[in-house]
Amino acid sequence: MNVILSALVPVTFIISIGMIAGRTLTLERSTLSQLAVYILTPALISSSLYQARLSTDSTLGLIIGYLITCLLIYGVSLGISKLLRLKSGMETSFIATSLFANTGNMGLPFATFALGEAGLDRAIVCLIVSSLIIFSTGPALLQGGGLRDSLRLIVRLPLIWAMIAGLVLRVFSIDLPLRLDNGLDLLGSAAIPIALIVLGIQLSTTTFKIGLYEGVTAIIRLLVAPAIAYSVGRSLGLEVLDVQVLILQSAMPTAVNTVVLVTQFGGDASWAARTVVVSTVMALVTLPLVLWVTLML
Repeated sequence: MNVILSALVPVTFIISIGMIAGRTLTLERSTLSQLAVYILTPALISSSLYQARLSTDSTLGLIIGYLITCLLIYGVSLGISKLLRLKSGMETSFIATSLFANTGNMGLPFATFALGEAGLDRAIVCLIVSSLIIFSTGPALLQGGGLRDSLRLIVRLPLIWAMIAGLVLRVFSIDLPLRLDNGLDLLGSAAIPIALIVLGIQLSTTTFKIGLYEGVTAIIRLLVAPAIAYSVGRSLGLEVLDVQVLILQSAMPTAVNTVVLVTQFGGDASWAARTVVVSTVMALVTLPLVLWVTLML
């Protein structure tokens, strides 16, 4: 119980500060979001990859495991959307909100508080794979865009270049001069609290409303997905810590970027926004349960 509380309470505390700030201060959410997406999170990824001691087997296992998990979640959400007889625009929004998890500003801090630095290293691998999936399959799923559009989005992602930079520094054992690695680490350490504050601000300005589709999507995202991740991790024979991170990252609520993609490429943006809020609030209840089961592995 102490481990669960030590993981959940700091995350909830910072989100609550963001909600209070969103209601009492005049803050530009878009500015904070851009700061987190384009500067702080890339710095965190570069620094973590540069300093990580994650084995090749764990890295490849997590990549394969997360890809298979996402593929199975896609199949489940597609099947349920057919049963619900959703129209094309609603169907794509339903699949996107079920598939794309908030592995960044929710997943990274939760993995850090629950499993420590080793958990963070593994969670970052899932974040990178998740980002590639969101920005490559997202436009194609919502709009039917081709490979060229997907590649254009991917190369614009600072996360990708941060990943490449971190891997190059690590593979070639490059020592950064003038303690630049400390500066990069300091910059990256701000990513998690800023991301949680942004999430809190968003929650403070969005109506909480649970309908049939929001509820079904949240159940897929918060309970079905981690169950699938557990089965995949066990089937692949991953190490216990790798399976734990795979489960926790798969148990995250719907990614905030889903709303951005739905708005830009097609679908029901207001429904997607409500799903983000509903799944995020419900995650405060489901994540302790998932973490409790995960820690028993």
